[in-house]
Amino acid sequence: WRDWAKAVYGEDKASAALSRYCGQTFRFVYMPEETFRRVDASRVTEYRRVSFADGFPFLITNLASLEELNTRLDAAIDMRRFRPNIVVEGAGAWDEDNWTSARIGETAFTLVKPCSRCVMTTVDPDQGVKSVDLQPLRMLGTYRRTSDGVIFGMNAIHESDGTIRVGDPITLQTTATTENQ
Repeated sequence: WRDWAKAVYGEDKASAALSRYCGQTFRFVYMPEETFRRVDASRVTEYRRVSFADGFPFLITNLASLEELNTRLDAAIDMRRFRPNIVVEGAGAWDEDNWTSARIGETAFTLVKPCSRCVMTTVDPDQGVKSVDLQPLRMLGTYRRTSDGVIFGMNAIHESDGTIRVGDPITLQTTATTENQ
């Protein structure tokens, strides 16, 4: 993405343990508190911490959207292809396209923009092998293409500190077309 971020070496013991486990030499690094890498500046005006993520700290996906996509594929895939950190269940397929803010547990989120997808979605997470037919990216491209690219999921930023847990209800606070649903 042509951006740079400062990193600080972590504990040598942790690096050594990871290296032993993986059979290669690795170094743990972390982003110090004084380092501030911005989220996608075209969508958010104030500075927000991203850390080492691509562009936003959260990716929210919808299980119903994956299920709808799987009806179009010869072989079903699982959500790991999209690498979300939050998966919502109970909404309609593609409802997330219209969400602008939500609350999960005690944490408020702003859903900033759809997530444009890359070739990594074609890699089987169990085998580490890219699919020959480039699925699911090819199928998504037939009906989920926008000016931002082929989309699946919503990039989000948190508006407050808090804890979220598996099973927490999600409260949709606003949508692009309706307020306070």
